[in-house]
Amino acid sequence: MKKFPARYQTVALPLVLSGFMSFLVTGVATAKGFGFVPGFIKLWMEAWAVCWPVAFPTALFALPLARRIVGLFVEPATPTGHASREADAQRRT
Repeated sequence: MKKFPARYQTVALPLVLSGFMSFLVTGVATAKGFGFVPGFIKLWMEAWAVCWPVAFPTALFALPLARRIVGLFVEPATPTGHASREADAQRRT
């Protein structure tokens, strides 16, 4: 399967993440609000259809802000994906 170019990462990640999150959260909220009544799945899918279009643009704008906030208290990863040895040594002293 051919993959999308890397430049689509900034849209694809929030699209998928907001889809998963809104799916689960609306399921929990629907179960809490109505219980597992007949027609539960329909109620859940209706709630999800309203929430995902709100969640996706929210994620588009919130992810860069969240990355900046996390960057205030988490060391950046090296190209190998691990914190640098220098940063580890500084923490130990």
